[in-house]
Amino acid sequence: MTAFRPRYGAEDVDLQQREQSFRGYFSLETLTLRHRLFEGGWSAPVRRELFQRGDAVGVLPWDPETDELVLIEQFRVGALRAGHSPWMLELVAGIVEAGESDSEVVHREAEEEAGCRLGRLESIATFYPSAGACSEQIRLFVGEVTQSQPGTVQGLESEHEDILVHQLPRDQVMQMLDRDEINNGHTLIALQWLARHADRLRAQWRSDGG
Repeated sequence: MTAFRPRYGAEDVDLQQREQSFRGYFSLETLTLRHRLFEGGWSAPVRRELFQRGDAVGVLPWDPETDELVLIEQFRVGALRAGHSPWMLELVAGIVEAGESDSEVVHREAEEEAGCRLGRLESIATFYPSAGACSEQIRLFVGEVTQSQPGTVQGLESEHEDILVHQLPRDQVMQMLDRDEINNGHTLIALQWLARHADRLRAQWRSDGG
């Protein structure tokens, strides 16, 4: 099967101007650009606001022997709307700072957010959650749980984190997924991936001496 390749690449974008519109904890840029068109030629110049928040990694902690998942519950301001709870059940995630590897961030965030230690990691996917307006790239992993603290409250006070740790059977979490009770995109992707690959990954880790 031939791999999909986009028709155009980065060289087919003419970036004419980049303006810093706002800078705080995150930043906002306004770009003026044109790009190649599928039917030939170039688009007219367009202005687009681009939300810059850096890249992030997420990890779904999984105990392959008990088939349990470690998930965290915390407040999310973006989900604050009438009739909906802004507390979400999620996997562990964090922003990748300059000079950090994805693996370093995964292990650090697992301990900070979930009081959880991980062994082996398996890459799940790399994706852009909202490429129409945000530059953020997410890289997801599943991590082998070697130590966990379910029922505890974790997080850094300096980052105003207040995180409740859950450890749940994977079957139960998948039932929640089917009932539309998991409303975080990173977690949805990771759970769907594990549903397809859990048996293969468990056998692989066992054969590797786990």
